[in-house]
Amino acid sequence: MTVIGGYASLFGVRDLGGDVVMPGAFRASLARRGAAGLAMLHQHVASSPIGVWDVAREDPTGLFVRGRIFSRPPAAAHAAALVLAGALDGLSIGYVARAARSDPAGNGRLLTDIDLFEVSLVSFPMLPGARLTVVRPIPDVRRAA
Repeated sequence: MTVIGGYASLFGVRDLGGDVVMPGAFRASLARRGAAGLAMLHQHVASSPIGVWDVAREDPTGLFVRGRIFSRPPAAAHAAALVLAGALDGLSIGYVARAARSDPAGNGRLLTDIDLFEVSLVSFPMLPGARLTVVRPIPDVRRAA
């Protein structure tokens, strides 16, 4: 198992699509779902969860998440190996924008209410600063029968 953590979204920072997430945008969604209600995926592939999120919270910087990548199945082990090697460190959110307004400073939107349903480990995050900052392998402990 591998423990990971980092910022999946940063408040006030424009992503590559022009959108900016505003403080408080995740509040209602996190109150409804909590961390346990968010899928942990690799590259947004919904058919193959790779772990669980134990923490998902807003702070002044953005949306911080912490969770565990499983040692099995193979897709999870593959993702964990990439993370541990430093080859995979991006985070990306899967969501529906429930409330947004046009951004007068750009071509995107100011997102004020987001229905968050997953956070993925990705090679190329839409928000380049959304990265893992915590990576810690946890050895598998097995009891002899």
